[in-house]
Amino acid sequence: MRTDLTGKVVLITGSSSGIGRATALAYAAEGARVGITYHDNRDGAEQTAEAVRGAGGEADISRYDLRDERTAREAVERLTERWGGLDVLVANAISWGEAIPRPGAPRPAFEDVPAKQWQDVLQTTIGGTYHLVQAALPAMRGRPWGRIVFLGAGLADTGVPGAGSYGAGKSALYGLARSLAWELGDRGILVNTVVPGQTLTGNVLTHMPAPAREAKAATLPTRRMSTPEDVAAAVLFLGSAANGNTTGETLRVTGGS
Repeated sequence: MRTDLTGKVVLITGSSSGIGRATALAYAAEGARVGITYHDNRDGAEQTAEAVRGAGGEADISRYDLRDERTAREAVERLTERWGGLDVLVANAISWGEAIPRPGAPRPAFEDVPAKQWQDVLQTTIGGTYHLVQAALPAMRGRPWGRIVFLGAGLADTGVPGAGSYGAGKSALYGLARSLAWELGDRGILVNTVVPGQTLTGNVLTHMPAPAREAKAATLPTRRMSTPEDVAAAVLFLGSAANGNTTGETLRVTGGS
């Protein structure tokens, strides 16, 4: 499988840990130049950068805040100034705040969800992506080809009580990808969405006891939960030249749930 990523410039938001870090390493192994962003975990971003270099890629780090469109522009500008453009955008950063109730926490009725919480979550999920894509496209147009991959969320398909705002925001990415597929396809820029199921990230390993993980895996056709590397492999395919003509689509990495 030819990815043609050697020397290509890739921006992966939210890549200080978890799926973002695994994705950064997947691109680095193909010889890409990887832009890493973090919100408050600078140490994690440094560790990702070190691992990227160890895997054969080049790395650059910048801070990115889904709520601040200025940081989206600055992250793109850093890469274009250093490496001359942008070929691949992976919109992975997330911020759900109080939108997903913690296990055992009370789940407010929909009519009791504060308007500010609803608006804040939509701003970080779909609004933040809007600003990021707007910042990235001028750097991507005119390149030989480009790829954009959004990271969705399995709960947008399955639903979770009390998480309506987050599910709504993540669901909106599907429609955005379809529209951008039409707008950008004739320029060689393909846009798709990868939807992880519940994935064995550090957060899940910390907060989901082993018996609960085993019980979850038993409900899946594959009998195992996805790893960050499973998700990264899907992102790598869609966000490389190995994907020749797939756009506007949604690929689920959920173990068949």
